[in-house]
Amino acid sequence: MFASALNIFKIPELRKKILFTLAMLCIYRIGFHVPVPGVNQEALAEATRHRGDSSTPFGRVADYLQLFTGGNLRQSSLFGLGIMPYISASIIFQLLVTVVPALEKLHKEGETGRKKIQEYTRYATVGICLIQSGFWLIYMRNSQFVHEDIVRNHWYMFFLMGIVAMTAGTIFLMWLGEQIDAYGIGNGISLIIMAGIIDRLPHAFYQAFRARDLDPGTILFLIAAFVFIVAGVVIMTQGQRRIPVQQAKMTRGRRVYGGQRQYLPFRVNHAGVMPVIFASTLLVFPGLIVGALVATPGIGATCQWLRDHVFQRGSSWIYTSLYIALIYFFSYFWTSLMFKPKDLSENLQDYGSFIPGIRPGEKTGAYLENVMTHITLAGSTFLAIVAITPQLLQQAMNINWQMAGFYGGTSLLIVVGVALDLVEKIESHLMMRHYEGFMRKGKIRGRR
Repeated sequence: MFASALNIFKIPELRKKILFTLAMLCIYRIGFHVPVPGVNQEALAEATRHRGDSSTPFGRVADYLQLFTGGNLRQSSLFGLGIMPYISASIIFQLLVTVVPALEKLHKEGETGRKKIQEYTRYATVGICLIQSGFWLIYMRNSQFVHEDIVRNHWYMFFLMGIVAMTAGTIFLMWLGEQIDAYGIGNGISLIIMAGIIDRLPHAFYQAFRARDLDPGTILFLIAAFVFIVAGVVIMTQGQRRIPVQQAKMTRGRRVYGGQRQYLPFRVNHAGVMPVIFASTLLVFPGLIVGALVATPGIGATCQWLRDHVFQRGSSWIYTSLYIALIYFFSYFWTSLMFKPKDLSENLQDYGSFIPGIRPGEKTGAYLENVMTHITLAGSTFLAIVAITPQLLQQAMNINWQMAGFYGGTSLLIVVGVALDLVEKIESHLMMRHYEGFMRKGKIRGRR
C-alpha cells in the first residue's frame, strides 16, 4: 500500500491535482478563522461554553451546522454559514426535478439542462445566504454578542456589511468546491465538509482524555471499536445487490450481436446519509421551540417535560425510538424520490434488455420496486444502528459527545463516503497509467 501511495507522486497530472486540492483546502481553513467585524468574539465564545453543550438543543444546532456545513457559527467567521446554503439549494432542486415537469424535462436534456439547473441552484444559494445571515445577525444583536457602540450608532451599516460578508464567504466556498471539481481531484463540496469534520477530531480526543483518566484497556477498546465500526460502514457503503440483465440477441446477416449478460448494481444504502440528516434536524428544532416555551404560564411544565424527556438526546427511549422511526421513514421517502423503477424498466426495454425470468414492462418495474423495498429495509437498519452507536457508546463509556460522535452518526458516514470516493478516483488514475492500485485484489468498486 505504501508503494502504491508513492506511485501517486510519480504521475505529474495526479500530483498536480492532489497538491491543488490541498492548497484549496488550506485556503478554506485559513478563512475559517477570519471573524465577522464588529462581533464580540470573546462574549460569543464564553456564551457557547456555557450554553453550547452538545447535550442541549442550542449546542446540537451549533454542532450540527458546523458538522454538516464546514462552517462555525460558534465563532461567527466569514465562513460561518459554511456550504449549508448551497447544499440546501441543491436538495431543493433535486426534489423539484422529480415533481416539476419543466425541471424534469430540463434535467433530461443532458449536460446543457444540468448546467441550467446548476445556475438556478447558485441563484437560490444567494437567496438562502441572505436570509440565514440576516437571522443570525439579529440573533447576535438580541443576545448582546455585538459591540454596544455598533448597535447604537451603526447597526444598519453593520447589518448590511455582515450579510454581504457571510454571503460572500459561502459563495467563495462554493467557488472553491467548483475549482476542486475542475482542477483537483474528488468532489470539492464533499471534501470541504470532510475537512471541517476531521478538524474537530484532535480537539474531541483532547477533551475526552482531559475530562477523565482513561486506563490502557479502555483506550485499546476505543481504538478497536473505531476500526471495527469504520470497517462495517465501509462494507455497507459499498454493498450492492446485483440484478442480472440479459441483452437480447440480434442477427444481422450471418453475424449475431448482443446476448451479453450484465448487472444492475443497487446500493444497499441507496439513500446515503440524507435520512440521518433529516431525522436529526426534525428532532433538534422541536427541542428549541419547547425550550423557548418553558417560561410560558400554563404550558411551561409540559414543555419542560417534553424538552427533558422527549427532545433531549439520550434522555429516554422515546427520543431513541423517534430517531430510529424517522430514519426508516426518510430512507423510504428519499429512495422513492430518487429511484424510478418505471423509467428504469422502460429504458431496459428500449435497449432490448430484460431480466431473466421477468416479463419486460410493468412486471420488470414491479420486480425492481420490490427488490429496492427489501434493500432499503436493510439499508435503513444499518443507518439506524450507525446513528445510535454514539449515544450507546457515550452512555456505556462515559465519554463526551464530541468524541462519541466520531463512532457513528452523520460525521462517520460523510467521512467514509467521501474518502471512498476519493480513493476510487485516485485508483482510476493509477490503473489508467498501469500502476498498481491501493487494493491489489480489486476491492474498490468499478475496478477491472
